[in-house]
Amino acid sequence: MRLDYELDDGAGYRARLGLIALHVDETVETEFRRLIDQDGVAVYCTRVRSGTEATADSLQEMAARIPDAARLLPPAAPMDVVGYACTSGATLIGPENVASSIREARPEDYPGRFGDCGVTDPLTALKVACHALGIQRPAFVSPYIAAVSAEVRNALEADGLTLSTIGSFEQSEEHTVARIRPASILEAILRVGRAAPCDGVIVSCTNARTIDVLADAEARLERPVISSNQALAWHMLRLAGIRDHGRAPGSLFSV
Repeated sequence: MRLDYELDDGAGYRARLGLIALHVDETVETEFRRLIDQDGVAVYCTRVRSGTEATADSLQEMAARIPDAARLLPPAAPMDVVGYACTSGATLIGPENVASSIREARPEDYPGRFGDCGVTDPLTALKVACHALGIQRPAFVSPYIAAVSAEVRNALEADGLTLSTIGSFEQSEEHTVARIRPASILEAILRVGRAAPCDGVIVSCTNARTIDVLADAEARLERPVISSNQALAWHMLRLAGIRDHGRAPGSLFSV
């Protein structure tokens, strides 16, 4: 028998968000499912081939592969916002270059939809989040080797931030970063946050498991703590016009 049906606007009837994750990232999708738990907001994930180690060369080499990853997002309806989920990659490639490569990847599917606010990345999101919370002197936690950490630090400081304390796990292997215990990340946040006067803490890297320690860290430090995944999810929602408050950990989602 032939069955009758009706159509609606699909799962993303309020917003459709495209997420470009590194193929070695084991964390961002899991955390996004919890950070973006909104009726009518759908997240569609695609993957970009990336190196198993986060080095300046491997991160920059990813740039040429971003357009192909963007083309693999579902084509039936346009994305409202696309996020490239790599903090260090966005830093080394350049947020403007990331955005232009995504916008140019599927012009036939997204006519007029990718304006200046249609694409973001964790570096951009962290900067916007700091401004939204009034953070000017954050402490900084990084998993990266020194050369990569320095690039991210310089990019944040070029936006007017002053990093009070910098701490790093000094790892290049993505496999290792994804297995750093959240308890270790919490201890790192508290250590750098207490080492010198600061008005917040930034935790960089989408592969770092931060979601379960953000609220505890903020309560202990009595100041905001922002992670790459949290900031990226928040910025994508805000760019899509979704301003629901209090649905994810951390004070960031209250602004």
